[in-house]
Amino acid sequence: MKADSNSVLGRSRIVAFVAARDAARAKTFYRDTLGLRCVSEDQFAVCFDAHGTPLRVSIVREMTPAAHTVLGWEVDDIVAAAGQLAKSGIRFERYDMLPQDGLGIWAAPGGGRVAWFKDPDGNTLSITQPAEASR
Repeated sequence: MKADSNSVLGRSRIVAFVAARDAARAKTFYRDTLGLRCVSEDQFAVCFDAHGTPLRVSIVREMTPAAHTVLGWEVDDIVAAAGQLAKSGIRFERYDMLPQDGLGIWAAPGGGRVAWFKDPDGNTLSITQPAEASR
């Protein structure tokens, strides 16, 4: 199937999903620590508005966090964003194979900048400043 802006999915809004074991803990993290607006919750999920993108935190009995980033936010100023998140209690991940600055920000070869952190269930999340905004 060729890319087509008239396709059902090509013109539909995407919904992001992440798994969590504890609804109350997930709600506190995504709402209070990250600042997302909680829009609904039931026994299956806690749902947030992530700047117009629905984020469904599905409540599961068991999970193994993925070994890669599962959610990320594009920011205009990664230093300011990292500072604000750090004040909210976020600790940024350090990776031996990547040169990261004092805040935990890695400068990608293409000019973008990235920092990673974990949610309470060990899901890896990130903030990214694209190359054009890094200049």
